[in-house]
Amino acid sequence: MHLIDGGSEPELRLALRQAVVAIEGLGGMVHLAGSGEPQLRLASALDVPLDVLEEWRTADRAGGTAPASALRDGTAVWLPSTDPRAGFLPLGTGMVAVPLTASERRVGTLSVITTAPDPPSRAEQDFLRAIARGVSAWWRRGVLPGHDGRRTAPSVLQQVAPAAGVGVWDWDVRSGEVTGDEALLVLLDIDPKTFDGRMGSWAAAIHPDDLPQVMADIAGAFVTRRSYTAEFRLRRRDDEVRWVQMHGWVAGDDHELTHVGGTVWDNTELGNRAESAARTLRHMADGFVTADPDWTITSVNTQAERLFEPARTLLGRPLWEQSAMRSTGLETRCRRAMAQGAPAEFDVQWPTDQRWYRIRLTPSPHGPVLHFADITDRHLSDAERTDTGQIAAERAAQLGRLTTALARAVTVRDVVDAIAAELRPLFGAVGLMVQFLEGDLLRLAETVGYPPEFVDRVRGARASFPAPNREALQRRTPVYLTSRQDFVRRYPDAADHAFRSEKHAWVFLPLIASGRPIGCCVISFAESRRFTEEEQTLLTAVSGLMAQALERARLYDEEHRRATELQRGLLPRELPVLPTATTAARYLPTGSGVGGDWYDVIALSADRVAFIIGDVMGHGLPEAATMGRLRTAVHTLTSLELSPDELLAQLNDLVSDLGDDFYATCLYVLYDPVTRVCTMARAGHAPPALLLPDGRVRFPDLPANPPLGAATPPVETGHVDVPDGTVLVLYTDGLVESASRDIDGGMKQLAAVLAASHHAGPSAMAGSVDQLCDMLVSTLWPGQAASSDDAAVLVAQTGGLPSGAAVSWELPEGPVAAGEAREHVRRQLDTWHLDDLVMTTELIASELVGNGIRHARGPLGLRLQRGRVLTCEVSDHSLTTPRVRRALDTDEGGRGLQLVAALSQRWGTRYTVDGKCIWTEQALPPDHDAARHLPTSESMR
Repeated sequence: MHLIDGGSEPELRLALRQAVVAIEGLGGMVHLAGSGEPQLRLASALDVPLDVLEEWRTADRAGGTAPASALRDGTAVWLPSTDPRAGFLPLGTGMVAVPLTASERRVGTLSVITTAPDPPSRAEQDFLRAIARGVSAWWRRGVLPGHDGRRTAPSVLQQVAPAAGVGVWDWDVRSGEVTGDEALLVLLDIDPKTFDGRMGSWAAAIHPDDLPQVMADIAGAFVTRRSYTAEFRLRRRDDEVRWVQMHGWVAGDDHELTHVGGTVWDNTELGNRAESAARTLRHMADGFVTADPDWTITSVNTQAERLFEPARTLLGRPLWEQSAMRSTGLETRCRRAMAQGAPAEFDVQWPTDQRWYRIRLTPSPHGPVLHFADITDRHLSDAERTDTGQIAAERAAQLGRLTTALARAVTVRDVVDAIAAELRPLFGAVGLMVQFLEGDLLRLAETVGYPPEFVDRVRGARASFPAPNREALQRRTPVYLTSRQDFVRRYPDAADHAFRSEKHAWVFLPLIASGRPIGCCVISFAESRRFTEEEQTLLTAVSGLMAQALERARLYDEEHRRATELQRGLLPRELPVLPTATTAARYLPTGSGVGGDWYDVIALSADRVAFIIGDVMGHGLPEAATMGRLRTAVHTLTSLELSPDELLAQLNDLVSDLGDDFYATCLYVLYDPVTRVCTMARAGHAPPALLLPDGRVRFPDLPANPPLGAATPPVETGHVDVPDGTVLVLYTDGLVESASRDIDGGMKQLAAVLAASHHAGPSAMAGSVDQLCDMLVSTLWPGQAASSDDAAVLVAQTGGLPSGAAVSWELPEGPVAAGEAREHVRRQLDTWHLDDLVMTTELIASELVGNGIRHARGPLGLRLQRGRVLTCEVSDHSLTTPRVRRALDTDEGGRGLQLVAALSQRWGTRYTVDGKCIWTEQALPPDHDAARHLPTSESMR
């Protein structure tokens, strides 16, 4: 900052700072017009390059420059540097000026050098006028600065700031009281009648996501004892979010900091946060230069322009054409650092201003980034000051890293890990414990650095027990214990903890969030030690950051636990035990919430099995609920014995009815153990992987139908022969696809894992689809625990029914069919040694055949199948669905299906290509040796 003449007044400094920041200017100036003087005289300047400053010490009132025109016309005037009237300005810039008034006459101008090729927007010009009115309001109550030496005007904190829409605040660190003017309370949307003067009430208006960084900036000011600037969001009572910018400072003596204060102004009109970040970088006190790999300059900020020349002449030129860079001898060292690909730092005395700068070069894929930090004061100080400054800088950096880590932490474990990694080294601590207050109990959440037996003792401590954590929570202030003797003296009833914890000094920090205590954080040390005032101030500041992060993480953990329990409750609790397939499945939840991946295994009639897997697109409770609805619908539709294509068509209608925002993928596989054929239909889903008994892995070429919710009937199906011992792997895309791996690459890796499992030998596969599931997960899922997509995998090893387990006959037309059906039943059950089932099965077959003769058409068929149950099927060429009806006492018929339902465990109807079949199931006798007729472990490999 360059201030001259009467410009030492803080009012002008604040006005210029607000003006320059508001329109992203290069610098600003205030000119005054003395009575009868032909020249405008420079009264104050901020961030104006020295060569420009010399040219603008005076300006002709009758000239055409922006300040002179604004003074004469009484309005805002902007002129680009290319305009002959503009006066001396850096190329590619411009100047906007607004008049200043006192006693109804124009007495000067406020000007800003702009960096944009276009004039300031109307909103920016209005803001400059507001600043000018604020300065004018101050002058109306006093005397123009620099005219007669008097200083009777009120303070800037009372006059200029409110007039310019700037709020002012002051925090008395010793008493904890915060004071603010009317403009501040209006900006924060705080009712003056209810404001209690506490920091927490003010902080509550700050957006929760920005609060940690704001507190870190304030805490950093404590460490460095320097002013600070922050940009953050305010959340008003009507839920409106406003961007504000704050500039603050600290005050006190060499031993104690007593006050923190600052100014805050609305910054919403200047753009979103990304623009704000770019604006901050452009106007930082440090210089930044970026170049492409050929060292051609691609961007510079304002400070870098001061070190070199205006951006308009710099951009697109080689960095080493700059005489300043050549004279410092940096080219060789910078090129070496880029070749090594590692950051490097160099201390250089700059030739133009003879100041010392630390130049940090950071290689990037797009070229080098150079950061110029002014270290003149540090370079010229003695060794002690250097060491102190380095310690303070390191602490500020660690505090910044802690703030960043806390902001990124999601779970309570993440928060504790962040505190352990960043806060413990900051103070040399060895132990960390976090306890949550639940009623009268302090529930232990996480610990680091404590012996297990001690952790067990304090796991459920009562908050009413006389101990330091109780005092910290009651008083809402930290408790510092410098030694074991100090612990025993102050808390004799809890002295046992001091020795069992194997620690020698402690800090008990109360965790206060949203104005209420939520728990306690205990930081412990291996040796006795005292805590300086600076350390106590820092610990108090960071305790608020930790409390906010822990409260947010605890709510997340609880919500995630409930959501995960909900989703797991919607998935099968256990898979059915089947005679013709061995199955296993895994669900892999995402770390960011619930998803819509699901699977199921459903046993059908005639020992057929349906394998289903699907994925509802998106994440969250609505998607999990949709997944549950789809799974329920699949169970209902399979009970109707629908074919795979008809079932997916029905599911498509269901998803379409949910709205345009819902889509899902699904793969339906129907396995028949008699024919050894899988009928498959997929809607937007990846095909299954088949590991054949000979070790080959293939992905069947199935018709690709659109996802559910976007499909249109008919749905195409495919048929695949699966020899006994074939392994089917159904999966969702989350298992094989990630940010670093496309789905094709993931499917190739899946095939490689399956082939490797076969080459490992029969012992690796014998009876263990569970092991194969674990192998797939451990190979394909590691490193995706933080994935944004969940995953599911279902593995099934098939085995068909043995030869002779199913026998069928075609029956003649007419009444003789019933007698012939009974004869077939008697002979076959005698062959199977199922004499106990002959009578009931004869009766069932006779009733079903009679029903077919009476109500159906075409030749009838009879089939008996022995698997886990005895299945009896009668088929015909009619599509009429039989149904049970209640027969009256006078009716001579209508009781056949009632009899069938009474004699069988369950019965139903299945539609075939040319008609339908009615099937029944009966339990086999307990002493019947069905195992020898079912697939063995050898046939299942």
